[in-house]
Parts: sequence; C-alpha cells; structure tokens
Amino acid sequence: MNVKSRSRIVFACDATSFRAPRQATLLFCLLAMACATNAQDVLMPRPQYSITPPAMQPYQTNELDVFAPAGTTTGIEQEPPPFQWGPVSLRPHVFYRFLYGDGIAAAQGDYVSTIIQQASPGFLFGIGDHWALDYTPTWTTYSNKQFRDTLDHSVTLTGGTAYEDWVFGLSQSYIFSSTPQIETGTQTDEESYLTAITGSYRFNSKMSMDLALNQSLVSAQDFTSHREWSTLDWLNYQFWPRLDTGVGAGFGYIAVETGSDMTYEQILGRIGWRPTDKISFQIHAGVEDRQFLSGGEGDEINPVAGALIQYQPIEFTKFSLTADRVVATALTVTNSITESTEVVGDLNQRLFEKLYLDLSGGYHNIKYIASGTTDTSRTDNYYTFDVRLSCPFLKRGTVAVFYQYSDNSSTASGFTFTSSQVGFEVGYRF
Repeated sequence: MNVKSRSRIVFACDATSFRAPRQATLLFCLLAMACATNAQDVLMPRPQYSITPPAMQPYQTNELDVFAPAGTTTGIEQEPPPFQWGPVSLRPHVFYRFLYGDGIAAAQGDYVSTIIQQASPGFLFGIGDHWALDYTPTWTTYSNKQFRDTLDHSVTLTGGTAYEDWVFGLSQSYIFSSTPQIETGTQTDEESYLTAITGSYRFNSKMSMDLALNQSLVSAQDFTSHREWSTLDWLNYQFWPRLDTGVGAGFGYIAVETGSDMTYEQILGRIGWRPTDKISFQIHAGVEDRQFLSGGEGDEINPVAGALIQYQPIEFTKFSLTADRVVATALTVTNSITESTEVVGDLNQRLFEKLYLDLSGGYHNIKYIASGTTDTSRTDNYYTFDVRLSCPFLKRGTVAVFYQYSDNSSTASGFTFTSSQVGFEVGYRF
C-alpha cells in the first residue's frame, strides 16, 4: 500500500456499512482486504483481493456500486477448487514483482535507488461455506544493501452466517511487514493484529442497523506502538430504492506505548444515491471529539468526512473519485495525532479486448498535531500518479507493467523526496 492506506482504511470501514440496509453486513470482508496495515508505504501499491466465503457472497452485492473497485476480485471462485478434502478446499495463488525505483527511503534524509523483487506464494483455504483462511508470505530482496531483505507474513480469517433477519461477520488478520514508509522515513518493521466483529439487523424493508466492534494492535519497531478498541454503529433508513441514509455513533479507546492514552467519540451522518445505472454518490460526514487522558490537555475537535463517486458511461470505461478526511494516531511523534485529507481519482479503460489501462492520481495532506495545541509539528503534501497496463491470461492469471511517480514535500527535515518506480508483475490464482 502507499500513503492512501491509512485514510482508506477508515473510508472502507465506514463506506462498507453504508450498503443498502439488506446488504450492509459485508464490513468484515472489506476489513480483511483494506485494513491490512496502518503504514504509509513508499512502494507502488499491489493489487488487492477480497476473501469472501461462498455463503456470504450474496450479501456482498451493493445496489449503490456502479462497478467493483478496479484491480480487485470478489470472493472465492465459483469453479471447483483444485484440492478438496471433505469440507476443506485449497486454492493456491502466486505473485511475482520486479521493480526499479529511485527516491526510496533507506533512512531519514537518505533516499536511494534500488531494484526490488517480491515473490508471494499464497494459500487460500475454504472451510465449509462460511469460513475462508488465507496465508501469504512475501519474500522481498533489495539490490541496494542499505535495505534489509525481508520475509513478510499476512494471515486473514473471515467468516459469517445469517440467522433470520440477522447477518453476522468476523474478520481476524495478522500482518508483519518491513517496508520503507513515508511517515517514518525509513524501512520499518510493523506488526498488526486486526479484529472486526459485525452484525446487521433488518427491522423491515426500509429500516436496518449495523453494529461493529474493532480491535487494532499495532507494534512498530523504534516508534510508538498502540492498541485501539472501537465501535461504530449505524441506524439506516431507505427512503426509496437507491437512496439510503443513516446516522451513526462511535467510541474508541487508544492505549499508546509512550505518551498519553486517548479516547474519542464520533457522530456521523451518511447518504447514498444512485440516480441512474451509470453513476452513484456516497457521502458521510461528522465530527470527532478526542481526549488525551493525561497531561491536562484540552479536547481535540475535528471534522471527519468522506465521499465516493462512481461513473461508468460505457461498459468498459470506469471512473471514480474519492475524498477523505480522517484522524489517526501518529507513529513518530509522542502525544500526537495525524489529520489526513486526500483526493484520489481513478480511470479504468479496456483496450483491444484484453488489455486494461488503469490511471490514478491523488493529493494527500497529512498534518501531525501535538496534544493541546493547534500547531503542527510536521505537515506533508504528497502527490502520486500511477499507470498500470494489465492483461489476463489462462483465465486466472494477470500480467501487468506499471509506473508510479510520487512527490512528498514536508516541513520536517529528512522527509522530503521525489520517487519514480517502474516494473512488471505477474500473478496466478488457481
């Protein structure tokens, strides 16, 4: 993932429960896909895949979505798996990437060139119709010896069930990564345990509620580790098909390794509208009140908001625009939070029957604010432009070439850089 990761985590969690009331419960599987890490990686983001057990796939449909997000697949394949032992199935998958980049963070103020190779043999287990378990190790090697070669791990368990008018979901992930990060300005070991328990209840054809409990345990070597427990619950009302609204309330508690623990409360509203088959709008907005539990500092009051527009004028042309403003705990500064604002656009176009062109670009503003002040200890303005040309092969494989240009301007010494990355990747899912 790149700098978009942190703000997209919050948007994915909010927007997923933004579904039409009878389909609101797939929060757990998007958490498994989108909430992989809090890191802001320098490297070009890799394609993401959701993991949805067959019994839960009917609840993934969303009337407000004009199209599925570019670069993703949804759920376990419908064709018989290559390996089956009673209720347990196995679908292996492999991924390889070759990347050359400059402006890669080896240490604060030291941005260098390197060749990066990544190999990821993964295993997706289906356990009956209600559970899926994926394990993917990733070997990463660098030609520049200022970096450490690493073995990363990602394990994700998702499951769910429906009972009468209830739908329940569970997601549990473990991620260990060691990548160059924008926030830390160096290659950083980070370990995350992410848990989400969700429930959705439909009162009638128009009214429903979404409930969610989340746990995030993040440990970053040489930086501020933290543990967070939170809930965000919604009451939804559908005025008519393709027009949904909701009001939500949330609470969170954050225990940090160094500095003051925090609590926060959120009040949010949202609306989703799909006026035609070709376009849709989803918006949420509200306010957060954050307290620092030691030091006698005052509350931090911050607006939070997000919006998503999807437009598909013809079958093979897809355009989306995402905007977010979120608040999170900073890794690098004690008693500090980050206020992140981003705008990202994406255009996906099919060319010549089997080629797919994906263009995306974005602006990201990240402010690091110490408790009890309105002064920023650091402000980053980050711009990205990505190009990816991909082609499917043998039904389940994809080969792609890509280019990314990124530029970060920071008020703190040692964090300003410009990076260009080019490479190719190939993946196959059995």
